[in-house]
Amino acid sequence: MDRRSALHLLMGGSASLITTRKAAAGQDVPGMGASPFTSWPAVPTGTPCPSEPSIEIARTWWAPQRDVWTPIGWKNHLFRFNVLYNGTLMFEPFDQRKPHTARYRDLDFQLTFTPSADGSPPPLPPIPTRVYHLDGGFGIQGWRDDHQTPVLWTEWPLQEGLVIRQEVFAHVPGERPVTTGVEPLYAWVRLSVVHVDEIRAAKRFAVALQLSRLYFRHEYPWKHEDGVVLVADPKRAPLMAPLREMGRDTQSGVRIINAEGRVRLAVAPSPAGPLPFAESAPGSRIYNLAVELPGEQGAHADLLVAALPQEQAAFDAELARGFDGALAACKPYWKETTQDAARVTTPEHFVNHAIERNIQFAQIIAEKNPTSGEYTLLSGSYGYDVLWSTPTSMTSHMLLDLLGHHEAVARYAELYRSTQGTVKPPGKSYVLHPGYFSTPKTLTAIDWLSDHGAILHLVAYHALLTGDPRFIDAWLEPIVSACAFIEDACAITGHAGVKGLLPPAVATDEGVETQAVWVMGWNYKGLASAVRLLKRLQHPRAGQLEAFAETFRSRFVEAYRARAAAAPTWTDATGQKHHVPEANLIPAKRHIFGDLVMLDAGPLFHVWAGLMDADDPLMRSVVKFFREGPNRRLYGYRPNPLDRAVLIHEQSSGEPCYSWNICHSWQLGDRHRFLEGMYGLLTGAISPQTFISGEHRHGMYGNVFVAPLIVWCLRQAVVDDALQPEEVHLLRLCPLAWISSREETVFEKMPTEHGPVSLRFRLSQDAATLSVSFAAEWRDQPPRVVLHAPPVPGLQRVEVNGQTHDVSDRGGTITIPVARGL
Repeated sequence: MDRRSALHLLMGGSASLITTRKAAAGQDVPGMGASPFTSWPAVPTGTPCPSEPSIEIARTWWAPQRDVWTPIGWKNHLFRFNVLYNGTLMFEPFDQRKPHTARYRDLDFQLTFTPSADGSPPPLPPIPTRVYHLDGGFGIQGWRDDHQTPVLWTEWPLQEGLVIRQEVFAHVPGERPVTTGVEPLYAWVRLSVVHVDEIRAAKRFAVALQLSRLYFRHEYPWKHEDGVVLVADPKRAPLMAPLREMGRDTQSGVRIINAEGRVRLAVAPSPAGPLPFAESAPGSRIYNLAVELPGEQGAHADLLVAALPQEQAAFDAELARGFDGALAACKPYWKETTQDAARVTTPEHFVNHAIERNIQFAQIIAEKNPTSGEYTLLSGSYGYDVLWSTPTSMTSHMLLDLLGHHEAVARYAELYRSTQGTVKPPGKSYVLHPGYFSTPKTLTAIDWLSDHGAILHLVAYHALLTGDPRFIDAWLEPIVSACAFIEDACAITGHAGVKGLLPPAVATDEGVETQAVWVMGWNYKGLASAVRLLKRLQHPRAGQLEAFAETFRSRFVEAYRARAAAAPTWTDATGQKHHVPEANLIPAKRHIFGDLVMLDAGPLFHVWAGLMDADDPLMRSVVKFFREGPNRRLYGYRPNPLDRAVLIHEQSSGEPCYSWNICHSWQLGDRHRFLEGMYGLLTGAISPQTFISGEHRHGMYGNVFVAPLIVWCLRQAVVDDALQPEEVHLLRLCPLAWISSREETVFEKMPTEHGPVSLRFRLSQDAATLSVSFAAEWRDQPPRVVLHAPPVPGLQRVEVNGQTHDVSDRGGTITIPVARGL
């Protein structure tokens, strides 16, 4: 074992932290190799390594994430609350890009919580100030693990000898799925004392509440460590209209109402009760309220906050239920799941919780339009409350569908069928086409031509995974029409790009019309998925479209090789020359996002898209550029996402959700880099506390951008129907952390294109035998099912459904008779 592996083993991976400062600047570290940008050497699949990545090790790789916010809400409701890392509760119902929210303009608010000995909140900054400059930008948060209902807690350890906890959950009276999308929505908040120091502790302590408009806003400096930051802008804080207190007594608590007499919030009755409610300064329309708690374990006070001010009778009915009553009432709603839902349980409970919460997030960060009645996923909560269809499609086909939540995917997809052909593609060579899929104008942020291919893949892949005849009947004609758009667009001439491929168009937020490989990849992916479906259905156009797809692919590869050959070169550590990766087939104007796009939306995408194989020398060169190329030497101590892009623990330094290099490692069977990428995303790209995704580290949270790639990775590690056509591979890249004698690992009802499969496995106490139970419900029986013996040190045999197979700890494969899966 080399020095690096030994340090990872002995120190739980913390060796990478020791060397971070030198390696960040691209300096070699004595005895540690070149740098921890990629910590694991390429090792053939099946080779055992005692220091293989795991959650325990990966959690030592990253510093805490800054400016995290997490949505709290009800599935498909038009509104959501967002809770910042410090417990601040934010609500913004209006988005100028969404006409159906126009009536809710100026109804935003912010409720700030600050433990305070005298009940006074800190003053607002006198000028716009980055929030993390005020409090550091970090907090202590987590979920109550005794409830499936998402109850988010935030803790404040105090030097006065107490730990005060805030708990928040959302509630819609009736506990049913939304019908209008704008049902009354409430946030229940509990403030409690959860720890009292036995040596010295305050007898009483207050939490100061400040009610204002939402005065935190996003800013995009793109300088040093600041990509997207939150800024406290005091000019935005005053509410549009005054509030006042309505009554106060020990029986009913205190209510805060607006000028129309509607209730905004209340402090429920408690022994301590609230302190006075008043403006922070006369005429400021910023209000302070304090809640005092006895310094006793379990002491608490509850608040009820309405998303929109409510009539007193309705509010009082909700208030009467109490925090505990409302929470108990939520249980059946959040426990309910569909009959097709998969179940994933691993010995790494962090992984299990991350999956569970992101299934919830996906449907909380979604809405039913109260005007049209249409459902849609959204790209984020607080900032991205619209729809970028390309990345958000991944929530459907990489997360919800792969975990069996097929009803939700079909519901959200319907929006695209009803609006197909209504938007002109974003390029001057294009005209309206009846087959073109796009983001509806009521939800548009910026149109990318990749959206068409992403949506086509979403619906075709859903049909392949489910075999749902009703879905297929409804979508078959739109799918064929969408393929026709790609055919017709590739036939367009008179443009400056490569002929026979899609003409130049907007591909990303750069807004530049170019022949981007990103666009080609997504449209080929959608086309290929549609062809597989049409072949399975024996559709008359299947053969013709299959030939067209192959022509598209070969023409693209020829054009990309020519483009790559003309690119500038760089020199690796051995002196070998390589061409710098290109993200476009034709020259494009340089843009501030250019370096980010080169990694995130560039040629690394070719492998997952199916355009090129990972073992192609050109693809190996592309990955090498981001792992060890010249950008690494320029990556500084204060990076932001637009800096020259590199891979850090196999994660994109730009937007980690686009770490397509992991797909290269998957296809190659590069076990360690694959797992490093999966665990890197789990610990460095989503919040390890709340599991919410960030668009990039330290900025633009409140989304599920990263979770789809995580779910794709963990699924491919254990159940893989994409590696070889007409084959299912089991346990090929399964982490050793999931091969346990203490707990059984379960992947139950995992959808595949052949039908759902279920897998259970557990290691014997002496680590010599792995017991595997496998079952399947085939719709389209595959010719082969292959189980890969994991590289468990000392493993001698694998029992599959009671039949014993001798193996070694260096792996090997077992072909499972397909009939045994029935």
